Amino acid sequence: MRRTVLAIVVMLAACTPAARPTIDIATTTSVQNSGLLDYLLPHFEDAQVRVHAAGSGRSLEMLADGVVDLVISHAPETEGRYLATHADWRYRKLASNWFIIVGPRDDPARIRDAADTLDAFRRIAAAPVPFVSRGDQSGTHEREQAFWRSAGVEPGPGRLIVSGRGMAQALRHADEINGYTLSDDATFRQLQPQLDLVPFTIGDARLLNTYAVVHPQSAARAGMLAEWLVSGNGRDRLADYRIDGRVAFTVWPNTCPGHSPDAHPCHMPPK
Repeated sequence: MRRTVLAIVVMLAACTPAARPTIDIATTTSVQNSGLLDYLLPHFEDAQVRVHAAGSGRSLEMLADGVVDLVISHAPETEGRYLATHADWRYRKLASNWFIIVGPRDDPARIRDAADTLDAFRRIAAAPVPFVSRGDQSGTHEREQAFWRSAGVEPGPGRLIVSGRGMAQALRHADEINGYTLSDDATFRQLQPQLDLVPFTIGDARLLNTYAVVHPQSAARAGMLAEWLVSGNGRDRLADYRIDGRVAFTVWPNTCPGHSPDAHPCHMPPK
């Protein structure tokens, strides 16, 4: 009898599908809030992917601490600092879209008339309006800080409001207080039906927003996911992802170098 029971157990174990391995990834909240990962990851069949949404800076810190296996980041300055001390990391550009300045419909800072991004930030600093900062070491926060530095100004006391939260929360915060903020285009378009904020179009290459995948070269499963995203079926699906009928991300051109944080798409040189 005992032998019969043992044989049944062995047979059942042999017929039970093996659990899929797990890959932990950390990604900027703008990627998560855009809806992209919900669209992509169910089609990656080689492993189960667990997503930890955090700012790019925190995501890269989690990778350095071994908490996650792969990061999708959009903070070139911070990426460069981590790569300088992690020679074993593999870095590849994945896609790009644009940062946008959003604000109240009546546009009290007259952003519509700005000559470029720095002029827009100077107008916000000079106007009696609040600006919501991510304040979370994210890629969006990194770019905002660079704009304030280059503009040589910041809003006065009480008008630079630090959210300290993700992109969706920062947008809702700006909406509530009738202020301005910097957002990635995809997250704003995903949330736009819920907001009274409007985007202001400024033709400025400084607003280019690039995304990269980063992982230790020794992390085989993470490397499989990265390859799927950069050059496999994930890339094709990323190219097809749309919000309200419009493409949300432009996949990185195969003909363009993309192995360093300062890389730009060939057709869009840095300004």
